Amino acid sequence: MATEMLGIDIGGSGIKGAPVDLADGSFTRDRFRVDTPQPSKPKAVVKVVREIVEHFGWDGPVGVTYPGVVIDGVTLSAANVSKHWIGLDAASMFADETGRDVTLLNDADAAGLAEMRLGAGRGRGGTVVVLTLGTGIGSALFTGGVLVPNTEFGHLEIGGRDAEERASAKAREDEGLGWEKWAKRLGVYLRHLEALISPSLIILGGGVSRRSAQFVPLITGVRAEIVPARLVNNAGIVGAAMAAARTQSVSKV
Repeated sequence: MATEMLGIDIGGSGIKGAPVDLADGSFTRDRFRVDTPQPSKPKAVVKVVREIVEHFGWDGPVGVTYPGVVIDGVTLSAANVSKHWIGLDAASMFADETGRDVTLLNDADAAGLAEMRLGAGRGRGGTVVVLTLGTGIGSALFTGGVLVPNTEFGHLEIGGRDAEERASAKAREDEGLGWEKWAKRLGVYLRHLEALISPSLIILGGGVSRRSAQFVPLITGVRAEIVPARLVNNAGIVGAAMAAARTQSVSKV
């Protein structure tokens, strides 16, 4: 079984990748990041993924995340990227462009897999939700350690708007919100989510989780335990690498 795998994480603002040591989630080489093309049409994004593969001289399988619903390699939603992705056999497109076997999965699901195996969710049972706070809000739901893919809880409607329009890290930056006001918005969202799925643990990820001490203590009225992600903004890369390794392992059985 592979001990190292390349993971690439596609986000609304940046596309980043690194080879990952699958034993502990560390990067074996420095992360390489390229701004997400604007507009983020498939051909432009696929070329960036090829650039990252070539940057590392990688000749094995690759794990790639996508910020939306992915079923059997087909991308079925596009909240923070071009609508041209909808209904596209993106996994095949990435594979054709890079000449590598590609495992494609939802970006938050990838981050959740990494956090559950190596991060804040390790050893935790029950219902756990991992939320990535970035350009939008990604979500990964686990019950008994098993992933329920493509939940997209960032698009829950609260007050007539998608939750991520008010409570994402981008919304905080765009509106110049202080930590207290943003924490209040997060609390409204988390209480709504809690009423639907009753998690025992909520893991908050994305780059802003590095500053969790600034806002997590300000979130009130949530019954579940709330903790920051341990892998922070690297979780998507690590989870993508893990998913590719799992696909490779299954294909050899």
